[in-house]
Amino acid sequence: MAPKTKKSKKSKKEESMIDFVEEEVTGDVDEGDFEEEPEDVVESSDEDEPPKKKKKVIKKEVKQELELTDEKLQELLEKYEASKSAATKTKDDFKHLPKSQRGKALKKALRKDKRARQEERSKIRDELGESAPQKEVPKTIESMREYDATMVDEQDDEVEHDEANDEFAPYFNRETTPKVMITMTPKAKITTFKFCFELQKCIPNSEIFTRKNVLLKTIIEQAKEREFTDLLVVHEDRKKPNGIIFCHLPEGPTAYFKINSLTFTQDLKKFGESTAHFPEVILNNFNTRLGHNIARMLACLFPHDPKFTGRRVVTFHNQRDYIFFRHHRYEFKKEGTKAALLELGPRFTLRLKWLQKGTFDAKWGEFEWVLKRHEMETSRRRFFL
Repeated sequence: MAPKTKKSKKSKKEESMIDFVEEEVTGDVDEGDFEEEPEDVVESSDEDEPPKKKKKVIKKEVKQELELTDEKLQELLEKYEASKSAATKTKDDFKHLPKSQRGKALKKALRKDKRARQEERSKIRDELGESAPQKEVPKTIESMREYDATMVDEQDDEVEHDEANDEFAPYFNRETTPKVMITMTPKAKITTFKFCFELQKCIPNSEIFTRKNVLLKTIIEQAKEREFTDLLVVHEDRKKPNGIIFCHLPEGPTAYFKINSLTFTQDLKKFGESTAHFPEVILNNFNTRLGHNIARMLACLFPHDPKFTGRRVVTFHNQRDYIFFRHHRYEFKKEGTKAALLELGPRFTLRLKWLQKGTFDAKWGEFEWVLKRHEMETSRRRFFL
């Protein structure tokens, strides 16, 4: 048993030395360099085999290892590319099932195959290390968005000039302080009133007025006299809020949004109480000229200089022309290393239907933009905000 143990120790030492020589051979090294320092290459020499012969054997083994790594690298790259286009399940594989179960079984099988291919590629990437190919950008509807000539660049002189002289310039120049009037349709129901009170909770310096049977043009004139900067009119259908008119005073513009997926604060699983602190406002993903106008219009609802001690945040996130409204308070944990969000409500989604120049005028108003679904929504990858 003693000679066997000597061989195993010897083989382990040779393997470790081969690894060491591989690191040295990666550069441009001549064969003569190995002969200059024989003590570093061969630590233990036996009487049966001279050291010179052993050095030659080690050089051959190193070359073989380098060739194997190159072949393995190419093989792994080919395997990585093949895993992308691996065959998946089709409808024909589920003919033995009833028709009502085939679709569900096919989706489940496709998800399983996709997960398996992802795990296989991740393992190959771990083996390749630094030689692994770059990850591809996932193909989503947003990343494959159709080109729009009205997309705004970060430094656009024309856009900066227009925004410096538009209807919202006095607000951004701090010449005016936001003061918002909130009203509703005549004979509004309790759900609409509830939504108006929720908006008042989110928007500082806002007041609610019952409309009764007063015309909207008359309300606009009264709001101008009382120095209101914005007017919100909540519409309802079947006793539920379904739309909102947003009129910026005194010169407009006026926009109409449809309300979807409305959730009141009391219907949330976990919610907190709002405070009187001025909130921070986040306007996200408004990229076109139309999107910039809508974002600036929404920003005019909230006062300048948010009070960070209240930690309130109001978010308008645009995704595929749907504007998601969220109202949160962030809380720091673990000595400020982590933060958690507590939703304050409400939660709803807005969809822009039309934008009109000036204040509201249903008969003679000039419409700047109108959504015509059957003419404009010809592609799922076409967006306007």
